[in-house]
Formats: sequence, C-alpha cells, structure tokens
Amino acid sequence: MRIHDARPQKGSKNRGRRVGRGIAAGQGASCGFGMRGQKSRSGRGTRPGFEGGQQPLYRRVPKLKGFPLINRKKYTTINVEKLSSLPANTEVNATSLQENGILTAVKAPLKILGDGELNVSLKVQAAAFTGTARSKIEAAGGSCEVV
Repeated sequence: MRIHDARPQKGSKNRGRRVGRGIAAGQGASCGFGMRGQKSRSGRGTRPGFEGGQQPLYRRVPKLKGFPLINRKKYTTINVEKLSSLPANTEVNATSLQENGILTAVKAPLKILGDGELNVSLKVQAAAFTGTARSKIEAAGGSCEVV
C-alpha cells in the first residue's frame, strides 16, 4: 500500500452543495436562504449569542448570585456543646443521639460542628467533622471516627 492508495471509505464523503446554479438544480436563486431578511444576505447573520436585542443568556446568568450545587451533600448537623450532656466514654452516633432525645430525626448523614465547649471524652462516629469540632473532641480525650 502506498500513500496515494489511501482514500476515504466509499460513501463517507459527500460533495459540497452547488448553490446558485439555476432553478433545476434545486438550490437556485435564493440558494436555500429564503426570500429576504437578515439571514439571507451575504456575510454573517448575527453574532453568536445574539437574541434579537433581548438581554442574552451570557449577560443574564451572572446576576443570579452564583449557581447552586446540583448534587449537594446534605447533613444532619449538631454542635459539640449538645454532646457535653452525655456521660463519659459513650459511643456517639446518629441512632444513639436520637435515643437520647438530642436529635429528633436523622434524615441525612451526621456532621459534628464545633460551636460550644466539650469537657467529656466521647467516642464520636459521624460522616463528617469540622476542624474545630475534631480538635475539641480530641482535646477532651475523645476520638473521632468517620463512618
């Protein structure tokens, strides 16, 4: 095989449309651009994104103050100070908090936030911890386990 033998597959290339070659050719006179108007003239019709004078999408969108995350992680949150009422060396997770009446319902994974003081050592199991919550739990002699 030589370089001059390399050709596209038969039927893979279409020949260009020959417009403006008479009425019998099918694309005569107006060449498929219709009768009159901005889009039938030579040159470019309108710039990309032009919406006829209406405020275009790329100008409307930044006014929306950011975009919401589509698959945002939702958590059931609780602060460290709520955990200080529990006895020492207890295992803390979503179900135990619900049994003790600290949480009413667990609809999402548990996240521990760092507001308040903690002076009881606890074994906390949660889906996520903030940095301050983790440091306060470990400073009180407890442990943090990500479930």
